[in-house]
Amino acid sequence: MTSSASVTTLPVLNADERAHSGRVAAHIREFVRTQGGVIGFDAFMRLALYAPGLGYYSAGATKLGAGGDFVTAPEISSLFSRCLARQAADILRVTGGDVLEIGAGSGRMAADVLTELSDIECLPERYLILEVSADLAARQRARIAQLPADLARRVQWLDKWPERRMRGVVLANEVLDAMPVERFVLRGREGGIAVHALGVGLAGERFEWRETSPTPEMLHAVADIVEALPAPLPEGYVSELCLAYQPWIAGLAEQLEAGVALLIDYGLPRAHLYHPERSAGTLRCHFRHRAHDDPFVNVGLQDITAWVDFTRVAEAAARAGLEVQGFATQAAFLIGAGMESLLATEMQLADDNLKRQATLASEARKLLLPGEMGEIFKVIALARGFDSPLAGFTTQDLPL
Repeated sequence: MTSSASVTTLPVLNADERAHSGRVAAHIREFVRTQGGVIGFDAFMRLALYAPGLGYYSAGATKLGAGGDFVTAPEISSLFSRCLARQAADILRVTGGDVLEIGAGSGRMAADVLTELSDIECLPERYLILEVSADLAARQRARIAQLPADLARRVQWLDKWPERRMRGVVLANEVLDAMPVERFVLRGREGGIAVHALGVGLAGERFEWRETSPTPEMLHAVADIVEALPAPLPEGYVSELCLAYQPWIAGLAEQLEAGVALLIDYGLPRAHLYHPERSAGTLRCHFRHRAHDDPFVNVGLQDITAWVDFTRVAEAAARAGLEVQGFATQAAFLIGAGMESLLATEMQLADDNLKRQATLASEARKLLLPGEMGEIFKVIALARGFDSPLAGFTTQDLPL
C-alpha cells in the first residue's frame, strides 16, 4: 500500500500527461452530457480506467513498479508467486488442466509461477492470461519471451473468457479492487434512513459529486447491507458498493468445470468493511506511489480502487454454484503455502551475501507484516468439483 497524500502534494504533470488527461476528461464530459448531466460513479470509473485508447488501463503509461503508481505483491518478491505456485500445484495434481491468470500486470507473476511449477515438476498444460489491456499484454509477452522455450510455449493470451470450460486453477491478484463501484450516502429521514446515490456531474468543465436517486438494484443492495450490520450507520455515511462482482463471478463459474479460483485483494468481510467509523468509504486513487481520495484529478493517469467486500464475493460465488474453500489473510495464506521454508532455503543459498539476505528479509516483511500487506490483503478460494484441503488455509479460515 502507499502513503496517503493531499492532491496538492501530487507530482506536477508534464505537457504530454496534461494533454492526455485532458482528452480523457473531455471524453467523459461528453458522455455526461449525453446522459442528461449526471452519471453513476461506476460509469465514471469505468471510462477513466478502461475507455479504449484513453483509460488508465488502456493507454500506455507505466503502472507497476518503481516507475509507476503502485507496487503489487508479485513485484515485491518472487516468494509471493512461488507460494501461489505451490498451492496451484496441489490443485493441479488433483484436477490436471490449465492455469488461467486474470489481469497479469507486468507478467512477472506468470513468469515466476511457471518457473516454480517447472521446478516442482507440476506444469499445467497451458498457462492462459486473460488481459483486456493491449499495452499490458505487450509487456507480458516481452517478459514471457525471456523464459525457457518449454515454459514460454505454454502461455496463451485471451481478451475474453476461454471458449471451452477448463479444469485447473484461476489466479486473480488485485483484480476485484479495480472493478467499477457505485457510491452511496445515507441521509436521515423520519422513521429511518434514505439511500442516495453519489453520481458525477459537471460544474462548468469540472467534475463534481451529485446526490441522485439510486437504481432499484443499488437501493436493494444497500438496504441488505444496512439490515445485516451489527451496528447502525450514522447519517451522512458514505461508502462504495460493487455490483459487478456478481456477473464477473458468474462468468468465472461458467468457465470452471473443476478446480479452484484464488482471488487476492485488499478488503474485509462486510461487517468490518461497513463499520460506523469508516464513514468516508474506501475509495482510493494511486498516482506515482501516493494515495489520495480525489478521482476527479489526473483523470486517466491514476488508478482508482475501492476495498473489496468479501462477503459479497462469497454470496456471488454461492449463487454461481461455487463453494468457498477458504478465506484467510495474505500472511496466513503464504505461511500455510510454504513461505517459511522457501525463505529459509533462499537465506541458506545467500549465506555469504548479507545484502541479499537483507533484501529477502525486507521482502518477507512487506508481504507478511500486519502494517504492510499481511493483514489488509486477503485470499479467498472458490471451488467447483474440488474438496481436498488447501494448504494455504490450514492455519486460518476467517469468517465471512
